[in-house]
Amino acid sequence: MRVVSGIQPTGKPHLGNYLGAIRNYVALQDDAHAAGGECLIFIADLHALSMAHDPAELRSSTLELVATLVACGLDPDKAILFNQAQVPLHPELQWLLNGTARMGWLNRMTQWKDKAGKNREGQSVALFTYPVLQAADVLLYQATHVPVGEDQKQHLELARDIAQKFNNDFGTEDAPIFTLPDPIIPKEAARIMSLRDGSAKMSKSDPSDMSRINLSDDADTMAQKVKKAKTDPEPLPSEEAGLADRPEARNLVGIYAALAGQSAAEVLTQFGGQGFGAFKPALADLLVAKLGPIRDRFVALKDDSEALDAILARGAAKARERGKPTLDAAYRALGLVRH
Repeated sequence: MRVVSGIQPTGKPHLGNYLGAIRNYVALQDDAHAAGGECLIFIADLHALSMAHDPAELRSSTLELVATLVACGLDPDKAILFNQAQVPLHPELQWLLNGTARMGWLNRMTQWKDKAGKNREGQSVALFTYPVLQAADVLLYQATHVPVGEDQKQHLELARDIAQKFNNDFGTEDAPIFTLPDPIIPKEAARIMSLRDGSAKMSKSDPSDMSRINLSDDADTMAQKVKKAKTDPEPLPSEEAGLADRPEARNLVGIYAALAGQSAAEVLTQFGGQGFGAFKPALADLLVAKLGPIRDRFVALKDDSEALDAILARGAAKARERGKPTLDAAYRALGLVRH
């Protein structure tokens, strides 16, 4: 079992990132390790080049994300943690796969249509071809499993199509070049909404810092944000159906449930009939208890660039070692002279 997954280094990580994705990485790492397999988690800094970006911000966000992942429980001794830019095998394999990928396949990608909008001619080539880099990201390591959310299922199918065509064109039935990875559909991830608007996702780009709980917030800031979170005047219902038309109430109950490892129904059994004057302090206490230790580890790590650089360098060396045999096999299969 070899699990591979990437995460983009954009913005300051918040509660929604932690409950929606980062917790899953820690579980994947532990599952793969227990099964005698490997888990490779990479920071997709090369993917950031597909859109306009600030170079200084990209560098600081990359290091901050390493600190966040480690603070949240990703263990560099259990998982291979690295950034793409230190493993040039990724873009090298992408170029080899560009000969196999087809324009029609890439044109059908929903994310390309969404991100390019009406101005397709004005987009970077990288935005169009980054699904081929995503394919290289996983095929390079002979990944057996890739965790995917709804928005990435199509890209994993593309990776399988590219691998299949490459194997058919340049490999043999007995000796395929690439493993076709299977998806891991994570258990229903908590969908965390803004503290100011229960109908909008909690987002790094929201101009209001009060809309989100940042993983770097101290205990007082977390409590203050929960206290000021938008709610309605009604007490909490005793059953989930009562939250249907109350997005802010539903969001706060969902956050409590996700942090406590309970269902929304269990939370309402405990707090049903009570007002937010009682529920919000309980939620703030739970947030501080769960996120406090993460924040302390994050703050201790985030400015230690030497330690963060060392983690990435060690992970990149392991990744290069794992990926080299596959890249060499692809070059040989294509008839390219290298010696």
